[in-house]
Amino acid sequence: MRIAILGAGGVGGYFGARLAAAGSDVTFIARGKHREAMLERGLRIESPLGNLTLKDVKVVGTSAEAGEVDLVFMTVKLWDTDDAAQSLIPLVERGASVVSFQNGVQKDETLRKYLPAASIIGGVSYIAAVIGEPGVIVHSGAMQKLVFGEYDGSRSARVTALCDACQKAGIGAEISDDIERLIWEKFVFLVGLSGMTSAVRKSIGAIRENARTRALLLDVMQEVVAVGKAKGVALRDDFAQDRLAFCDTLPASMISSMYSDLQRGNRLELPWLSGGVASLGEALNVPTPCNRVIADILSPYADGGETAQPTSPAAPR
Repeated sequence: MRIAILGAGGVGGYFGARLAAAGSDVTFIARGKHREAMLERGLRIESPLGNLTLKDVKVVGTSAEAGEVDLVFMTVKLWDTDDAAQSLIPLVERGASVVSFQNGVQKDETLRKYLPAASIIGGVSYIAAVIGEPGVIVHSGAMQKLVFGEYDGSRSARVTALCDACQKAGIGAEISDDIERLIWEKFVFLVGLSGMTSAVRKSIGAIRENARTRALLLDVMQEVVAVGKAKGVALRDDFAQDRLAFCDTLPASMISSMYSDLQRGNRLELPWLSGGVASLGEALNVPTPCNRVIADILSPYADGGETAQPTSPAAPR
């Protein structure tokens, strides 16, 4: 397959590199120092599953330079989705399909504002990976999986071809006949992990061991389930409890990428995570007080530029 990776960060960089190493025709669309490093030194993956260095990387600066492609991985941050989707219009008009492996549940709704619904494949990624330094992707843990599928549940030629390419590359891959439900299932956990680690400023281990923060984590995830069910998604009534049990299996030191961004003073995906739950809840008349409070608490940091660390002396006592 001819695949373009729009956003060569942790997710796009990792999976794109694995696909390229296995023989897929991959073009990375990147920018800044990361793009410069990829052009000069290639792309390196550091992973417990085996390191990888691509020395001859196809990398361009814009979608217009990507040429003819069959499929685009959308892996930019959520705030870039509108601009990124508009940049893909010429590629889609020439026959490309688009699969978003971004966070959140509103991503494909945004894509449909600019691109034909038939061009969009639903997708979910499961991986912990970040840009360690320009040109280097650092993968933590053993999980690296992509799940994708048509919104009508069909097993199309394009999702079958993508699954074959992923499996050839050693990537865990599955085709789902209910991709919207899987996107929401990941969202339930992601909102809980991102909101709580960022608001509490602690790892998942500390949160799950404290009775009050553990209960709050469950409440946060239950609100997401309630909103999803109000939108007609077939989530189990006890799915939040299932995700809480899953949290008990995670390394105690695990934090969310949003908490990592908070610590570094980066922009946050908050409006699409806890903030997105609160907005959807308001539109659907579903109460979401816990997510609303988390969104309000973190709002001073949402645009980046500030860290969660104190910046002035404590008041005298």
